[in-house]
Amino acid sequence: MKIEDYLSSLPNSIISGEDVELSDETLREIFRFANLTKNDIFYHLGCGKGNSIIIALEEFMVKKAIGIDNNKEKISQGQESLQKKHITNGSFRHQDITISDINDASVILFWFSDEKIIEKMIPRFQNLKSGCKIITIWGPLTGHMPDKIDFPYILNVIPFKKAESLRDQMLAIFNTDCIDFAVAWEFADRYSKAIGSKNVENDRFLTILQTLVIWINAKNLGIACGDDIPDPVKSYIGILKTFFNIEVEHLLDH
Repeated sequence: MKIEDYLSSLPNSIISGEDVELSDETLREIFRFANLTKNDIFYHLGCGKGNSIIIALEEFMVKKAIGIDNNKEKISQGQESLQKKHITNGSFRHQDITISDINDASVILFWFSDEKIIEKMIPRFQNLKSGCKIITIWGPLTGHMPDKIDFPYILNVIPFKKAESLRDQMLAIFNTDCIDFAVAWEFADRYSKAIGSKNVENDRFLTILQTLVIWINAKNLGIACGDDIPDPVKSYIGILKTFFNIEVEHLLDH
């Protein structure tokens, strides 16, 4: 089956990231990357059970932290955590992020893969105050050049800088003139570790998939190193097809 069919067969909560909770250490890495300080008003859009809010308040001493999620149960867990710790400058909202008030934000963590949500949020971000930081994971905001990168963490600062093309975006993210298999694997591995689960085998499978996605996108955009398909790419394409019945070769522009 084609990889698109495989992905569509997975539960929507996995594809959307709804059931993926970032580890506390990953959250700390993100906050250090964004230089989160006591002067910031921090929002986590799609906050889950809200560990990010607790860490931002207790360890990075932000002025205020707000978590927003459409999962009522997880929001309740976050609210209970605040109450137990007697934290008064944090809050949670059970709300659709596309309509929630975020106008006072100075730093926003926004990890979504749904293109419809991203398209709705970009104009809202653009109306926020100058200097506001938007943190994404894996991919930059569509059509805009990142201001800071420590892959898989990407930072866009308002006002956004328009990207001339997806090619320019990729070259900026990977900070290289061309992308070979080693670069694709390194960056895919960074992503897997950042969102890693307790199941190492699943992380390995994710790394293989993401490596192929990175390299194939680079090839189609003309920024892969060399004209030939590297042997490791051929091997992983074969492994996916033989052992998992997943076909990705059709993604290549021939």
